[in-house]
Amino acid sequence: MSRALLRRQRRARLRARRWGWLGRLWALGTGRFGLLVVAAVTLTALVAAVWTPFDPQQVDLAARWSAPSLVHPLGTDGSGRDILSLLMAGARTTILVAVGAGVIATALGLVLAALGALTTRVVRESVAVLIDILIAFPVLLIAMMVSAVWGGSLAVVIWSVGIGFGVNIARVTRPELRRVLHSDVVLAGKAAGLTPVQNLARHLLPHVAPVFIVQLSWGMAVAVLAEAGLSYLGFGAPVTDPSWGLLLAELQQYLTVYPLSVLWPGLAITVTVLGLNLLGDGLREATDPTLRTARGAARAARTHVPEVVA
Repeated sequence: MSRALLRRQRRARLRARRWGWLGRLWALGTGRFGLLVVAAVTLTALVAAVWTPFDPQQVDLAARWSAPSLVHPLGTDGSGRDILSLLMAGARTTILVAVGAGVIATALGLVLAALGALTTRVVRESVAVLIDILIAFPVLLIAMMVSAVWGGSLAVVIWSVGIGFGVNIARVTRPELRRVLHSDVVLAGKAAGLTPVQNLARHLLPHVAPVFIVQLSWGMAVAVLAEAGLSYLGFGAPVTDPSWGLLLAELQQYLTVYPLSVLWPGLAITVTVLGLNLLGDGLREATDPTLRTARGAARAARTHVPEVVA
């Protein structure tokens, strides 16, 4: 191996060590892509809160179905609304749903997982049965049923998706908590006089964080898909709120006539979901010490040059 390559690898390891898990995440191709996508969508949502090129709901019949130009970089729809402004405003809805569903799923999943792993046997078995019952209902079906009763709104989407994926997080995290509960670190904490809550915060949660992070990122990605799908079907965001799903539903009927207009909301949904999934995979590898050790050993095996014995 050349000295220049060794120096580059050494500098990369120093940068990763200096920035901690964020440096390790940036060193991964999947993590870098996911981080850039999520940062771009978040920045777009923040900018759209104070500025968009045009009013997203402004109708201009004289400019309907305009081709991409300097005035309208992505063109306009059948009402003359600027598609770029609609996409920017729709990013706010996407971020709101993803973050809101993620917070609810985190709180519910951790509570159910802790009750199902750290309490008495009767409570553990009851929680396990409750999780099995709740997980049998698809998230989209629950959201559609609630929307039919309470009306379509972002709050219904956020709570439905948050509860549905909170149960998923609990189902995956609970066995991990039970496994870590009998490890030497946790037993040493009990011997040192730590309370169950202190043991949970100091030893149990850090060990299950990689699994939890992947499930949470996946849940946030599906929350974006669920919001788009429910809005597409008319059960999600009201027509007065900009949404990528609503925009896709409005433009898809003109697919054969103006196919380029349908590309933008579909591409925004696809890239955002892909970015969230890859960010979760990168976070897991950056925070899981066992994966880092295995990855380092595999890299060393690939770059090792055996000595030739004369």
